[in-house]
Amino acid sequence: MFAKSPKLTRRTMLQTAAAAPLAAAVAGTTAGPLLADGHSTMTPNAIKNSFKLGDLEVSTLLAGSVTREEPQKIFGMNVSEEEFNTASAENFLPTDKTQFFFTPTVVNTGNEVILFDTGLNAPGITAPLEAAGYSADDIDVIVLTHMHGDHIGGLTGEDGSATFKNARYVTGQAEFDNWAKADNDRFNSKVKPLAEKMSFIGDGGEVASGITGMAAFGHTPGHMVYVLDSGGKQLVITADTANHYVWSLAYPEWEVKFDMDKTAAAATRKQVFGMLAADKIPFIGYHMPFPGMGYVETRGEGGFRYVPASYQMML
Repeated sequence: MFAKSPKLTRRTMLQTAAAAPLAAAVAGTTAGPLLADGHSTMTPNAIKNSFKLGDLEVSTLLAGSVTREEPQKIFGMNVSEEEFNTASAENFLPTDKTQFFFTPTVVNTGNEVILFDTGLNAPGITAPLEAAGYSADDIDVIVLTHMHGDHIGGLTGEDGSATFKNARYVTGQAEFDNWAKADNDRFNSKVKPLAEKMSFIGDGGEVASGITGMAAFGHTPGHMVYVLDSGGKQLVITADTANHYVWSLAYPEWEVKFDMDKTAAAATRKQVFGMLAADKIPFIGYHMPFPGMGYVETRGEGGFRYVPASYQMML
């Protein structure tokens, strides 16, 4: 139970018997409009995963999944094909294709419902929100970890109207300032119209009680991760600190196409995942295999090993 009376949302009004068919109904809609590149993809078995962290109720949301070819043009760009292929084989990974997952997180604090990132588009985020028991109107706060298109895409619909009409917005000051100067079409259409509703934080800034931002620059100039702390338990939303559980997390110095400052991004990976490994803190990674949550441990030669969560967070 929450320490305080939980915010009344669509979730609190759904009965268990009604929730299961709802989830099944929306699951069938997930693959369609999200995959615009022509690749066929099976309908996912689930599009939300919920658990308690102290007094917080946390759900990871599958807002899309897409197949990409020639992964070494994205990951491990600074290593030989032989090294890339060997690491892939050791982890049972094909080298001709990779699968991307897009996983926003929603947190109910009991007073507010906070959504971290918004996926590729509005239908892609509202479907898993419905599966988790929330409507777009239930969202009180949107936290943007950074301004790449797959994180800001759901902010508005095709007609340009705001998806989350009751929300205020929080993002890193350095991140917003960088994109505001960049004359980026996606930023200008999705984020800029909402600027008057935004508040800006820096390293150590607080989103809500027990939710703190931490600078994790490199992927973008102002990329941030967020620490959840409740009831003596911690979890870190690492956003795009690592974009793949082997080709980025396990080998933090491997260059990633999407990292704007590759040297800084590598240093951030080592710092963030080194901290998580040392303190045995679970994390949610935006591009980790869904449900996007696990642990990390150190391995030889300065790398890491991803350990997917199973039932630990349910106990």
